[in-house]
Amino acid sequence: MLSDEKPSDSVKKELTYIEKVWQTVAIVALLVVVILIARVAFNVVLMILAGSLIAVYFHGLGDIIQRKTSLNRKAAMMISIAGSFTLLALLLWFMGTKIQNQIIELSSTLPHTISTTRAKLAQTHLGQQILDNFSGDNSEKMFATAQHFFSTSFGVMGDIYVILFLGIFFTAHPSLYKNGILLLFPPHKKAMAKHVMDRISFSLKGWLKSTMLSIVLITILITVGLTITGIPVALVLGLTAGMFKIVPNFGSLVAMIPGILLAFTISTNKAIIVALIYMVSQTIVSSIVTPLIQKKIINLPPALTIISQVIMGTLSGALGIILAVPLLAIIIILVDELYVKKINTINPGTQLD
Repeated sequence: MLSDEKPSDSVKKELTYIEKVWQTVAIVALLVVVILIARVAFNVVLMILAGSLIAVYFHGLGDIIQRKTSLNRKAAMMISIAGSFTLLALLLWFMGTKIQNQIIELSSTLPHTISTTRAKLAQTHLGQQILDNFSGDNSEKMFATAQHFFSTSFGVMGDIYVILFLGIFFTAHPSLYKNGILLLFPPHKKAMAKHVMDRISFSLKGWLKSTMLSIVLITILITVGLTITGIPVALVLGLTAGMFKIVPNFGSLVAMIPGILLAFTISTNKAIIVALIYMVSQTIVSSIVTPLIQKKIINLPPALTIISQVIMGTLSGALGIILAVPLLAIIIILVDELYVKKINTINPGTQLD
């Protein structure tokens, strides 16, 4: 009897081992599939976040209008949306021709600017080293990197259309999507989920306020400074610097390049003055204005901001870098609400040594 039982036991053990192997293989395969799907769908998630930010902007402006005028919600939202598009149309109407002319002027002088800059850099040993780094195989690698960086899921215009339509839908019926998310949680967790969503919305509104104020201030300071200095196409350079302000840390550095190169064709001293204008303007906004707003609304560690920008830029290019800060804010809030607060909660009657 004992001899009859031993083979059956060994067969069971073997089957159990084989089952474990197949389970492990299935888990690994599932993880690989999930990672591949997540990588493909990650840009779509970012576009959903961008559309949500558009809705947050319109609703945030609607809140301000409703609070200041005591209008009902529908009227405040109509003024928020119509007023935003009207203001944009007026700006394009009064400044569009000037901006277009300056863009044409900048495009026509760009080849001369590049050749003049190369000639002046070649006159020094350090400048020659810089030119060597931007030539040959290095230039091809940089071009390939830039092409990947600015590549998008559906093309630039396609992504813009998707983001705008998502923003319109989220603005028109926010409760539909918010209630849909709440349906995913059990009844005893709905209050917590609503609290987390409200906190995320509040933080995103704060990020939008500080970012938009920074864009306006940088545009004004750079435009005025370059105009006084006598740099051509000052308005376009100011608008470029303002738009790049949406990307913390790296955007300010990139925005300086066209202005300094253009001033470098005039004289070296002019280029130094322009560089100082950019640095002083960025310092005023980044070190004085923006922190005063962000301390009250959203507080992000600078190191984590840079790390998130590097990671997001590697994964999703330009769109990832632009949305790195709001995405980091969402992650910090989720970690704080779902993990940090729970592990730091002390039960009644529990005392620390």
